[in-house]
Amino acid sequence: MPDTDNTKIIDGRAIAKKVEAEVKADVEKLISEKGVTPGLSAILVGEDPASKMYVRLKHKACERVGIFAEDQHLPEDITQEELLEAISSLNARKDIHGILLQLPLPKHLNEQEAMNAIDPAKDADGFHPFNMGQLLIGIEGLVPCTPKGIIRALEEYGVEIQGKHAVIVGHSNVVGKPMAAMLVNRNATVSICHVFTEDVTKFTRDADILVVATGVKHLIKEDMVKEGSVIFDVGITEENGKVYGDVDFENVINKASRVTPVPGGVGPVTIATLMQHVLMSAQKTA
Repeated sequence: MPDTDNTKIIDGRAIAKKVEAEVKADVEKLISEKGVTPGLSAILVGEDPASKMYVRLKHKACERVGIFAEDQHLPEDITQEELLEAISSLNARKDIHGILLQLPLPKHLNEQEAMNAIDPAKDADGFHPFNMGQLLIGIEGLVPCTPKGIIRALEEYGVEIQGKHAVIVGHSNVVGKPMAAMLVNRNATVSICHVFTEDVTKFTRDADILVVATGVKHLIKEDMVKEGSVIFDVGITEENGKVYGDVDFENVINKASRVTPVPGGVGPVTIATLMQHVLMSAQKTA
């Protein structure tokens, strides 16, 4: 268990360090035994500052664990056909085991079509319909990184999932839906809330495990959570140069048994999970 056992904070950075150490050891083994260096290529379209920052963070993680990383930096006005060609060329490369399409794409491009074009075996983010379908029938290979990181955190802190009521606020393809599938695969009872849910508080107050991914600053207040619950805050809102989560952390921590901070909670584990995926893909081809 991470060093923060004497507090209520789920230390995402500590978990990420542990995951990265495991990946680094296995990368070194793969290189020495098979002569294969795992490779990740990130496709970045345009000049979005947040996307550039995320790609930089992923590159730094690759450096830490010994994964080869490169960028395909494409112009903002690229056509759909040109984007698909770039993906196709990466699918064919033997030295690239993981492909990451940094979202969001410019509005004139079709995100789903682009993601569908990625070879499912190189789908580092786990968003391809094939991998999502596998997840739904209980085969967890390359799956979305944030939910997988949350499962790892639950395991690290010894949180019982089976038979517990897990509530997810947000039903995106990136977090909400795959998170629900992973929790159901572990025999939790799962409720999913979203913008059309009439009484979100009715659900959140009953949650043993609460995962919030809406991007709405401090949506979840102290009176909306159950005493002793475990809470994962996936949302990020920037305001006047400060970063806020979906959970009113300073007050909610009074009632929760465990809660992730923003930043330093879910984010680092998500990136460490991405490193795991590139390694897994490389191991299968070695």
